[in-house]
Amino acid sequence: MQRSRLGRSDLMVPRLCFGGNVFGWTVDAAMSHRLLDGLVEAGLNFVDTADVYSKWAPGNQGGESESILGAWMKARGNRDRMIVATKVGSEMGPGMKGLGKTYILKAVDASLRRLQTDYIDLYQSHWDDPETPVEETLAAYQDLIKAGKVRVVGASNFTLARMQAALDAHRRDGLPRYESLQPEYNLCERAGFESDLAAFCRANEIGVITYFSLAGGFLTGKYRSAADLAKSARGEDVAKYLNARGERILAALDAVAAETQATPTRVALAWLMAQPVVTAPIASATSPAQLQELIAATQLHLDADTVSRLAQASE
Repeated sequence: MQRSRLGRSDLMVPRLCFGGNVFGWTVDAAMSHRLLDGLVEAGLNFVDTADVYSKWAPGNQGGESESILGAWMKARGNRDRMIVATKVGSEMGPGMKGLGKTYILKAVDASLRRLQTDYIDLYQSHWDDPETPVEETLAAYQDLIKAGKVRVVGASNFTLARMQAALDAHRRDGLPRYESLQPEYNLCERAGFESDLAAFCRANEIGVITYFSLAGGFLTGKYRSAADLAKSARGEDVAKYLNARGERILAALDAVAAETQATPTRVALAWLMAQPVVTAPIASATSPAQLQELIAATQLHLDADTVSRLAQASE
């Protein structure tokens, strides 16, 4: 499995990262473990989760995804072979949110307990906290790195201004550097990342791990009319793509899939992997069949003309 360096860090990651948001939400612990087994059998060992996953599901309180992942690593005895990414900052309860130093130092210990490990490979600021100076957040991460609890830090959903401020603090004060950015980016959602963040990440060698890489499942091709929206718990999120542009994107994916004997899912992920600035797209699966699609995507290489055609269709 081809691997790339994440930013300027020592983390060497595979072409695809598995999204752990489904653990404890749309898949139970048993299926989660089955999917993780299939993942590592294919040579993929990069999993992204967050402390808040999946608090939104009825009966959940947050931490379910980390707990399921931790129990699996404990049972398999493979923690040292996994690259675990998790996040901090989303609201876990009253007074339990944000990127203040005191809260981060508490939150990381809770994540470590759930993950049943003593270190996190990639610890990410889930959402920006405008009330907290970037210097305070990075100082907290500096303490965690020195303590051996965290190897590398990254950011998710940050604006260019805040990424720049964090980089300035790193250069000025010797604080840790955000080695990765996790933005929403796919063939349907391009403007937010491409307008300024892509160039910034490229210029500063910041790794990019994209979320909603399949646009909530729209790019798999299973949602082609309003009647299809009931197919999954996330169907309502893709209604906004059921328009002329969405149809154009799906038509292009269908055409390339036919040419390459692939599927729209594989082509959409391969397009992301072909972007020089993208280190690894994040995608999730809820069944072994869906997992095989993700694995197959890592083996599909699109030529420059095909990448350009898909980009033009999604303009």
